[in-house]
Amino acid sequence: GLAVADVGSFIDAVQQLSFEESIGNSTICREPKGVVACITPWNYPLHQIVCKVAPALLAGCTVVLKPSEVAPFNAFVLAEVVAAAGLPAGVFNLVTGYGGTVGEALAAHPEVDMVSFTGSTTAGKRVATLAAQSVKRVALELGGKSASIVLDDADPIKAVKGTVNSCFLNSGQTCNALTRLLVPRERYHEIAQLVLEVVRSFIVGDPLDPETKLGPLVSELQRVRVRKLISSGIDEGAELLTGGTEPPDGLSRGYFVRPTVFGRVSSSMQIAQTEVFGPVLCIMPYQDEEDAVAIANGTVYGLAAAVWANDPVHANHLARRLKAGQVDINGARFNLNAPFGGYKQSGVGRELGRYGVEEFLELKAIQN
Repeated sequence: GLAVADVGSFIDAVQQLSFEESIGNSTICREPKGVVACITPWNYPLHQIVCKVAPALLAGCTVVLKPSEVAPFNAFVLAEVVAAAGLPAGVFNLVTGYGGTVGEALAAHPEVDMVSFTGSTTAGKRVATLAAQSVKRVALELGGKSASIVLDDADPIKAVKGTVNSCFLNSGQTCNALTRLLVPRERYHEIAQLVLEVVRSFIVGDPLDPETKLGPLVSELQRVRVRKLISSGIDEGAELLTGGTEPPDGLSRGYFVRPTVFGRVSSSMQIAQTEVFGPVLCIMPYQDEEDAVAIANGTVYGLAAAVWANDPVHANHLARRLKAGQVDINGARFNLNAPFGGYKQSGVGRELGRYGVEEFLELKAIQN
């Protein structure tokens, strides 16, 4: 359903775009960038593919897609859909394989005009390095360590529910997950108790069981990484309020991790700076609003953020001070037509809506 909605929003977006306009004695033309390599991750795999392939094709580009080797099957189904739709041969191309071989070959290839990559910041830096050799355009959607700031006048129950749901969605395997909950120091105890109440409702188990609210991680590799970061939080002296490195009760089989909450986390800790990509929440007390802004902006990332406040004017003012590509106020819903992407090491460029189509277009000025 989401992938179909994505396509619909891009079709609408293209109709709003002006492919030719006049400025003085110049005609400004928007032309397709050319051959685009799209390299996509395993979380929300079809959505991530459609957010690149649909706007690239609508912009008039040809595409070589390399889906994640961890979750490639949806891409094969998409290739069948493309063939059934009657797209000319060579417009959409699917190549599977590992990032270290196929991904690198695409990023480095001199006849690829642009590479659009979604994945980890480490892999994104490698893609950009290889792409720089042929000075191709690079669009990167990378990691995040998104802050959720609860102001003094906020509804704490709404703020806690919204933050925990965001943090634990897809077992925490979401780039824009709200993984740092920033709370006024004097309300730390009260809000921490609310967090624990909400976390207790996250029943871990088989994703096909209707009772389950938290499924497993994608792989053993991912589970090892998440557990290592949970261990680092314990070693660095964060308060382990719930969860930990042990498997959940009765779930020795499967890549399960306990929903984990750390309290009194400081910005110097690894869990406050590193994207965990698992169900791990850090509660970070702040002194005043200046302190909250400093903590929120105090990572290499800048993908998303949230502000919870009773006064919408105040909340919007605070949102403008945050170095993040998207800021949600009081649990506002996701907008498929708004630009999605990050500041700092969360990425380069934007996806979704007309902004997502513009990434695949080149500008030419013809003077008369």
